[in-house]
Amino acid sequence: MNSEAWPDGRAHELVIQGVTQSGERFRPSDWAERLCGMMSVFGEDRHLSYSPYLKPVMADGLSCVVVDGRLRTMDAAAFEFLLGFARDNELRVRPGRHPQAATPMEGERRVADPQSG
Repeated sequence: MNSEAWPDGRAHELVIQGVTQSGERFRPSDWAERLCGMMSVFGEDRHLSYSPYLKPVMADGLSCVVVDGRLRTMDAAAFEFLLGFARDNELRVRPGRHPQAATPMEGERRVADPQSG
């Protein structure tokens, strides 16, 4: 898997799913929060919060990480790291929402940021 994960170039997000290519759930169960925590930032309020380009979510009963497509141009190394993580762990990756989609994907709920105030 590489940067061509958006074959039509229109998806706004990439979703790394917490399930392997063979269908097994990825462990540990908090992998998505840990991965997003790697790109956490301190805000002006001095609280740690997730990057606006990386969010842990639950979708269809699976822990997932939603990667904002803008990260691809903002920080290519971070984007490639995330794709490498998915590839190395044989995780499924799918396109996310398109730019015009303002509501969460069906079956998706955003995980609260436990690091913010």
